[in-house]
Amino acid sequence: MALRCLIVDDNPRFGYEARSLLETEGISVVGVAESGDEAVRLAKAAAPDIALVDIGLGEESGFDVALRIVDGAPERAPAVIFISTYDEQEFADRIAASRALGFIAKTQLSAESIRRLLGDD
Repeated sequence: MALRCLIVDDNPRFGYEARSLLETEGISVVGVAESGDEAVRLAKAAAPDIALVDIGLGEESGFDVALRIVDGAPERAPAVIFISTYDEQEFADRIAASRALGFIAKTQLSAESIRRLLGDD
């Protein structure tokens, strides 16, 4: 069964490109959210296995949105993976302190990098 993924990014072009890439590589993208409220709504409705959350969501913090997604899950919360164009080291302490599985640079995003973090490689 394909992994079910929610992408949370305020850049519509990136969301479209990430969805296309991941679906080509065998991951089922169940939604693309551009805001925290939309992400929480889609996570509740679609029950994804993973949520890729951009650290910088315009006015919102990806860290706060990820927490809302996990806390708002009616049953099993999705695994959270942070994504960003920024260097991981800029956020290493916050990523480590979060409940996220880890971080993937947007330029390194792939089904393989996601499965590696999930321990499915």
